[in-house]
Amino acid sequence: MTDSAALTLQDLTKHFGAHAVVRDVTLEVEPGELIVLLGPSGCGKTTTLRLIAGFVAPTAGDISLDGRSIVALPPHRREMGIVFQSYALFPHLTVARNVAFGLEMRRGPASATAARVSEMLRLVKLEALAARLPRELSGGQQQRVALARALAIHPRLLLLDEPLSNLDAALRQEMAREIRILQRAGGITTIMVTHDQTEAMAMADRLVVMHEGRVQQIGAPEAIHAQPANPFVARFIGGSNILQGRLESRCLVLPDGTVLALAGQYADSAEVTLAVRPDSVHLLAPDSDARAAGVVELCTWLGSVVEHVVRLGPDTTVLTRGPALGRDAVRRHAPGTRVSLAWEPDEERLFSAEGNALTASVTLKETNDA
Repeated sequence: MTDSAALTLQDLTKHFGAHAVVRDVTLEVEPGELIVLLGPSGCGKTTTLRLIAGFVAPTAGDISLDGRSIVALPPHRREMGIVFQSYALFPHLTVARNVAFGLEMRRGPASATAARVSEMLRLVKLEALAARLPRELSGGQQQRVALARALAIHPRLLLLDEPLSNLDAALRQEMAREIRILQRAGGITTIMVTHDQTEAMAMADRLVVMHEGRVQQIGAPEAIHAQPANPFVARFIGGSNILQGRLESRCLVLPDGTVLALAGQYADSAEVTLAVRPDSVHLLAPDSDARAAGVVELCTWLGSVVEHVVRLGPDTTVLTRGPALGRDAVRRHAPGTRVSLAWEPDEERLFSAEGNALTASVTLKETNDA
């Protein structure tokens, strides 16, 4: 078991010139926890990781391991293992020598280094490839070497910078599972950066969603998926349909005149944003008691799911998604088919013009039950 560390970021900020790349990031990471920094390109997640590693110095704020500030420490004294996006293996060294590199720099006994290298190669199932050079390995094998090298030094913190981005889709899933198993088995505190939502959801204990250098929301993947804090998170996590308009009684009136019946009763607010995930929207027969009516514009079969694009008005379309197989498979509608749209009250998220979540005082279901 690794002596895992608790990591604390306090008001961490980084400016490059006049531009703030990371802004007031505060985060508490428990020992053995796997945290994923998630967001689009340019959101500040990789810079945050580089600040933790010590490759760049913060403009303001603090970074602590177990309550001790490490801001003044150089990278090699921070007791961190790092797996880069490019793996950064030494091309002229064998697999075994790559894994041994960090240990050799620490000048430990040769016998202990050899034993640790053997242990790491067994862990990542590369014992038979110890004498090969990186160019003789597949992408997945190189990724395992980089991971073994990072783990060999008994890191108190493991940093993963887009470690799966160079792998094909099937191998990404396999390696994501392997990293998660190794991380949990070793109890290693881990910070990972990715822009891939599926990868993040599969691996994280908690997600840190970032946008424009700021933390937008922190929480368990399922909690963020079900209750996004603002329209950006709703759009980025789960690809919610985002519809902006005026709140009038229990209806949302969109700029093109489209009217949607809301599931909840909300306090008056002139401009609001509605977020509904595609997998929450159900297609019903036309004229059903539903939230809105429209015409199917496109039906796409994607193997395990079926997607429909439904046009509600001149400037408004909604994406729906449902299972393609099994007893719950959704019906496939041809373009031009008139349909109604429905969703449950707890699948509707409404935000004010400032981006704050609005709470329904009563739902349509409660009114009907009464």
